[in-house]
Amino acid sequence: MNNLLAKKDLTAEQLAMVQSEMNKKGKSKGIAYALWFFLGGLGGHRYYSGNIGMAIAMTLTLGGFGIWAFIDVFMIGGAIEKKNEEIEFEAIQLVKTLNN
Repeated sequence: MNNLLAKKDLTAEQLAMVQSEMNKKGKSKGIAYALWFFLGGLGGHRYYSGNIGMAIAMTLTLGGFGIWAFIDVFMIGGAIEKKNEEIEFEAIQLVKTLNN
């Protein structure tokens, strides 16, 4: 998924629409880290990022007895960036569909 290539053909108005969608649906690293800090063993940060299956597994194992939750602190940033790229790509596709 290369969002730069997908955005290059959009007008300023369409880019504003994509940005508006990102403001509404985008995920915050700060919130994800706060959820990890307070609910890491229960997978709170994974529920937030939309990774429900892994979140349920974390909840059932209490974050792999803490080990899984500890490892996740190093992976949260990348996971949120990836999720935001997916959200942006979906927004670009929606804008292109609406304007065709």
